[in-house]
Amino acid sequence: MALVNPFLSPPRTPLSLRVSAPPNQALLRWTLCSQYSFKPSSLRSKHAMCGATADIKAAPLADGEADHAVLVGPASEDERKGDYDWTQEWYPLYLTLNVPEDAPLGLRVFDKQLVLFKDGNGQFRCYEDRCPHRLAKLSEGQLIDGRLECLYHGWQFEGEGKCVKIPQLPADAKIPQAACVKTYEVRDSQGVIWVWMSLKTPPNVSKLPWFENFARPEFQDISTIHELPYDHSILLENLMDPAHIPISHDRTDWTAKREDAQPLCFEVTERTHRGFAGWWGREKDGSMPNFLRFEAPCVLQNNREIVDKNGEINYFSGLFLCRPTGQGKSMLIVRFGGTKRSPLAKVFPKWYLHQNASKVFEQDMGFLSSQNEILLKEKVSTKELYLNLKSSDTWVAEYRKWMDKAGHGMPYHFGHSTISLPKEPAVVEHAPAGLVAGQSASSPTKGGIGTMHAPNFANRYFRHVIHCKGCRTVVKAFEAWKNALSAVAVALVALAILVSGRQWKALLLASAALCSVGVYACSIAIAMNTTNFIRTHRRL
Repeated sequence: MALVNPFLSPPRTPLSLRVSAPPNQALLRWTLCSQYSFKPSSLRSKHAMCGATADIKAAPLADGEADHAVLVGPASEDERKGDYDWTQEWYPLYLTLNVPEDAPLGLRVFDKQLVLFKDGNGQFRCYEDRCPHRLAKLSEGQLIDGRLECLYHGWQFEGEGKCVKIPQLPADAKIPQAACVKTYEVRDSQGVIWVWMSLKTPPNVSKLPWFENFARPEFQDISTIHELPYDHSILLENLMDPAHIPISHDRTDWTAKREDAQPLCFEVTERTHRGFAGWWGREKDGSMPNFLRFEAPCVLQNNREIVDKNGEINYFSGLFLCRPTGQGKSMLIVRFGGTKRSPLAKVFPKWYLHQNASKVFEQDMGFLSSQNEILLKEKVSTKELYLNLKSSDTWVAEYRKWMDKAGHGMPYHFGHSTISLPKEPAVVEHAPAGLVAGQSASSPTKGGIGTMHAPNFANRYFRHVIHCKGCRTVVKAFEAWKNALSAVAVALVALAILVSGRQWKALLLASAALCSVGVYACSIAIAMNTTNFIRTHRRL
């Protein structure tokens, strides 16, 4: 998908983009907007939806009329099913900078298992994660001279999935033509690796997402990646829900405050078989400066233009790429960016912003996981379960109605009026072998021996750090400094015991105390990157 340049279009054109503070990520609003006066270049006037609550206040309505005025009901548009095939789409696999240079990477799209790696020429390759010999996972293998080797029997593959080495074959025997793996087309675009999931249809390059703001001069972004324990549809639903921010993320940063919870305004300007788009804002502001777009299968962006004191237009984006990784699992790439950065963004290191993003998702994790569980248990459409309000849940209702149109082309879906239950059972991936891994897997994720490395979605290390090259490096560095400072502190205390002069004893003990402070600081930094957020009202 290549977006038309939105800044050449009239303000009300459906394809035009504005950048908003991302609805689920209040944590970085200060990064983007702290120094600017918020004067959107084109404000949206109140739409009829904004007046729904006001109408109720003005005059009492009958029960049925009140429900019609407040609740989001069935769409009046044609709900017929369109042509949709989930495999004929591009899916975001990984941030380019986080792809390992020296090892294969196992990933999933719905129930399809893939392996991504860089070959000897630095080219990205994506295969089906299954060796044709005995079905072993190739992602458990290794890279040998740019070739992907299965660690079960040493078969090696390169290029378009061709097998080039079988150690067990006689010297004069030819490698069977059937000894090859299925390959998927991948593209590196704007810092993200995308995969085309159809093995029958050639890649449709026109569907490859392109984000205009991220191509602008001087545009800078902060990108994170997170693995989450609930379905991608619930994740998308949460990300397009600005109403929950003041409550769920109260005081997570300097903007989200529960007393700011209030009615919102929405105006849908576009509905297609590939998604929807529209404007939103706070009812009391009387305008809708934020532009939201959902594009199939898993792209959500929030855009806004901000005019600074000099009249210069600055563009800001919150981009969410949500990949389905199986029943009850998803992977999210979050990208916040703008053409102008706040000075505060330069003060805080990226690892601090990443751990704060993890904190936000952990604040949502409990109720989103329970929502996922109820949907699978009840086995009915969301119309029977949700009570959607026009003043807060319009985007959620729009998304589930889109599911009604496109869900037939997915492995499973929960739409507004229709559902399609999963046909394939969820794959349970067990912990790796080993004493520490066994203890970690059996211990609570919020404490216990070796829990930082426990293969559990509730563990921050597993959900984010292992996928983020920068945060892995930072955690290793803090651990190294912690160990070194601990050793120095012990040595200084030992020397203080041995020396006889009081001045020397005082100097050595003071130095040991400083090293202990450094050890404590390193421990805090490690904990910030690896320990889950826990609400203070919860009893442990």
